[in-house]
Amino acid sequence: MQAGVVHLGLGAFHRAHQALVYERLIAGGDLRWGVVGVAMRSTQLADALAAQDGLYSVQIADARSVRWQVPGALLRTCVAARERQQVVGAISAPSTRWITLTVTEKGYAPDLAALIVDGLAQRRAAGLPGVTVASCDNLSDNGRKLQALCLVEAASRDAKLAGWIESQCAFPNSMVDRIVPASTEAQHAAARAALGVEDQGALSTEAFWEWVIERRMADPSDASLLASVGVTVVDEVKTFEDAKLRMLNGSHTALAMIGAVQGWATIADGMALPEVRRFVHAFITRVAMPGLARPGLPAYRDALLERFANPHLHHRAHQIASDSSLKIPLRWGPALAEGLAAGRELEPLALACAAWMRYLRGEDEAGQAYAMSDPQADVLKALAGEHAGDAEGTVRALLSVASVWPAGCADDPRWAPRVLHWLRRIETAGTRAALGEVVASA
Repeated sequence: MQAGVVHLGLGAFHRAHQALVYERLIAGGDLRWGVVGVAMRSTQLADALAAQDGLYSVQIADARSVRWQVPGALLRTCVAARERQQVVGAISAPSTRWITLTVTEKGYAPDLAALIVDGLAQRRAAGLPGVTVASCDNLSDNGRKLQALCLVEAASRDAKLAGWIESQCAFPNSMVDRIVPASTEAQHAAARAALGVEDQGALSTEAFWEWVIERRMADPSDASLLASVGVTVVDEVKTFEDAKLRMLNGSHTALAMIGAVQGWATIADGMALPEVRRFVHAFITRVAMPGLARPGLPAYRDALLERFANPHLHHRAHQIASDSSLKIPLRWGPALAEGLAAGRELEPLALACAAWMRYLRGEDEAGQAYAMSDPQADVLKALAGEHAGDAEGTVRALLSVASVWPAGCADDPRWAPRVLHWLRRIETAGTRAALGEVVASA
């Protein structure tokens, strides 16, 4: 088997998603899709997987079945912060055909582009062909953004290098979808019980997966290869990307805010409550779906409801709630802006916004304190605390955070009063009662 893929971002998602796609290609006899997995900073997982010869177990479960898979596509691991030259060497290796990334949804940094360009520069100097550089991060227009950053970095060194990258390398946009909870000791124990092995890389995921990628590849024949193993290859990714961001990610963030405030352990715990399931249906249908163009929206919505309720996925509410100040502009912002412009009713989103404000107090409705993982946690928590007991002041202060909400939100008579209404209902009647009321308000 050849190491044909260098993957940057050796996390749970890649190992339960793209790596299994490459595994299908290899199982079909195409041995060019072995993976060099690159952790960006953390050494623990990379070293643990190296000690296991790149093998790890994946529990794949839905409401009807549970099965285990041990993929073998991961050939070796390294850590960019510790072994930068190994990463550059892997990118510039003759067998490498693809570079894929699951690094962040916070946006790409120049040092990432410098790493990629170092490897591409060595490929060019060696007379090797270009590669496909496929971002799989949850970023809109991700391929173009990564390409632009790499071209700026390359142009700062050598205009001819930038020209070679632009003409010889392909940067397709793509959208990936699979729920993969963070690995836990409980998952390691499940692997031990099911397989009789100690596995520090054990994962769980759902049966559903989707990879939609633009038909823009350094080797055009890769499009049909990927399609043969279930990847959706299209000319335009945006319709799929928008649907995922608004329907899956948007409702997931709403659930996380509500769940953290109510003290749910996992999203599935909440989805077992009838009013929560009705709320998610209403959020997706009334807030997220209008204006979307993905084929089969109602079926996609109904599949999401089943996926969120999957009892085998222990997807923690607080994990999904992390980095909310970065996620909300991407997941809620477009639906809010378009909904206000079109005069649409946005009550489920207003309740979700109010739940976010309640979440920022750092204590659930049972009085249990929790930590918030967010780059603006201190600022946002201070604003929420400063206006404790003053719902109107809380709404005005938090809707005025320009990095999170569109300009003018705090003064919009169609939006701010509805957020205020639901924050007051959460404070007086509790989040569960407010959920029932917002569903009944349709």
